[in-house]
Amino acid sequence: MDQQYIDKVLAGDRDSFRYFLQKYQDMVFSVAMSIVKNESLAEEVAQDAFVKCYHKLGTFNQQSKFSSWLYRIVVNTAFMQLRKIKIEILDFQSDYDKEVIDESDLTLLEEEERSQMINEALCLLPANESLALRLFYLEEESIKEVSIITGWTDANTRVILHRGRKRMYAILKELMNKANV
Repeated sequence: MDQQYIDKVLAGDRDSFRYFLQKYQDMVFSVAMSIVKNESLAEEVAQDAFVKCYHKLGTFNQQSKFSSWLYRIVVNTAFMQLRKIKIEILDFQSDYDKEVIDESDLTLLEEEERSQMINEALCLLPANESLALRLFYLEEESIKEVSIITGWTDANTRVILHRGRKRMYAILKELMNKANV
C-alpha cells in the first residue's frame, strides 16, 4: 500500500502524502518523544521529519520497509535537534541498578497506571535505550529493523536493548515504590 502512495506522490499528487501523515503520525511522534523527551520538541521533530520525508521520497530505494526508512529520518532529525539545542544526554555507559521488577507487582497496577508509569520510565531512560525499547516492544520491530532504523549494528542493538530493559526495570521498581508510599 505504501508503494502505491509513494508512486502517486512522486507523480505529482501532493495530496497523497496525507496517507503517510495519517498512517505514521503517532509512530513518528512516539519515536521522536523517545529521543527528545519533550512534547513540543517531539512535535517539531515529527514535523521536520515529515517535511524531509516528502522532499527525499524520490531517494527511497525499497531495500527496506518504508516505515524503517521513515523511522531513520525521525531518529536522525531528533538527534540533530538535540545537538542543535545542546541538551545534555545521559551517559549511555553509566552503571545501572541490576534489580529486576517482580512481574506480580505489575499485575497489581491498573492498565492506565501501568501505561503512565511505562511512559514515565521511558522518558527517564537515555535516548538510545528509550528508542530501542519503543521500537522493539511497542512498534514490534525486529532487531534487524531496529538496526536499520538506528544505524547500529545488530550486536549493539542487542546490548542497548539489554541495558534498556535492565534500567527500565530499575526505574519501574523505583516508581512503584514511590507510588506505594
